[in-house]
Amino acid sequence: MHLRAFLLYALRAVTSGDRRYHLWMGSLTAVMLGGGYAYLVQAEHGLVVTGMNDHVSWGLYISNMAFLVGVAAAAVMLVLPAYVLKDVDFSKAVLLAEGVAVSALVMCLGFVMANSPGYPWKWWRLTPGIGLLNWPDSMLAWDVVMLNGYLVLNLFIPLYILYSHFIGEQPLKRKYVPFVYMSVFWAVSIHLVTAFLFAGLTARPFWNSALLGPRFLASAFTAGPACMILLIGFIRANTRYPIPAGAVDKLAIATTVAAQANLVMLLSELIFEFYSPTHHSISARYLFFGLGEHDALVPWIRTGIALNIAATCVLMIHPLRRNPRVLMWACAALFLGIWVEKGIGLVVPGFVPSPLGEIVEYTPTWVELWVTAGIWAMGLFVLTVLVRVALPIELGEARSPYLEAPPPARGARPRTARPRYKDVRPFRTR
Repeated sequence: MHLRAFLLYALRAVTSGDRRYHLWMGSLTAVMLGGGYAYLVQAEHGLVVTGMNDHVSWGLYISNMAFLVGVAAAAVMLVLPAYVLKDVDFSKAVLLAEGVAVSALVMCLGFVMANSPGYPWKWWRLTPGIGLLNWPDSMLAWDVVMLNGYLVLNLFIPLYILYSHFIGEQPLKRKYVPFVYMSVFWAVSIHLVTAFLFAGLTARPFWNSALLGPRFLASAFTAGPACMILLIGFIRANTRYPIPAGAVDKLAIATTVAAQANLVMLLSELIFEFYSPTHHSISARYLFFGLGEHDALVPWIRTGIALNIAATCVLMIHPLRRNPRVLMWACAALFLGIWVEKGIGLVVPGFVPSPLGEIVEYTPTWVELWVTAGIWAMGLFVLTVLVRVALPIELGEARSPYLEAPPPARGARPRTARPRYKDVRPFRTR
């Protein structure tokens, strides 16, 4: 009965709201439908309708996947102090971090599927045991296993805690704490595996760097917390959910340190590539300076690095970092800058020039743009649903209607032990 009440409450919470909420969800649905149509065009004709080709076989899809894996992995920045170190400030924001991780992982798997030729129902071939997963020899198989495993962990832990609160019980630590420790190590692993997926391609010298794994982690712990700060700022401004200011301050400090480490590693890579350039530095020259008339990525990477440097400098100034508006703008700039640097700025230059020395530039088509927009809309849709369901439960506004009522006072009229389901109040904003 409690499970049925929980599912009915979730359905009611997701489908009820004010005009702004329905406009937001309707807009996301429209973008998802457009992305679905573009994906059907791609599935029908193959990847030939994209800007990818024999020379540049990874484009916008894998670029977004590489970026979003870091956003998902950064949930450990709140999971570790909240569950393991018992940090009170992070305890109210940890469920939001896990929601961000779930939505980012959904988008990661969507981009991996979009980059594969054929229809999605052929993906049963990657199922362990019955398909051709080629595990453990294939690094892509490792990536698929790690992404799905981390998704299951980040779904199980918050759902168990929310369900326990919904039925008026305290979650048992022995049932979820072991999985918390597992998720901490899993979060680091999924990003390292993704980095090794790139670094293991010996024919692409642009990715053959021992710093690639640490750079992935540094950029992840920059963009992920920046995304969470933006979400927490929106939640604090539009709801009554109490997230302490200390949680934002600690996240901002962690973001600043990670951003500094990311810039140091970027500087190390630039010195390695350009101080004593070799033939293997040609991809880096194409990215930062262009090769003749081929300079499509130069404005993108310079803009991304400028955003990273400017936002990091702002965050290093304590009065500016403690200003909520300045902090939000700096986090938004960091998020976009890392997306450029770790997305298009990492994936595409690895294919230009080709191992045979041919220079073929990459430009995404309308199909790729619409599919990408549809997958991002799907991730935001999932995140909105998770937040919409979780916050009223954590505020104590939503409880199972099958909870036993307290005994009536002497002389008072007895109350019904099983209140009707409509007594569960929906989530209300300020």
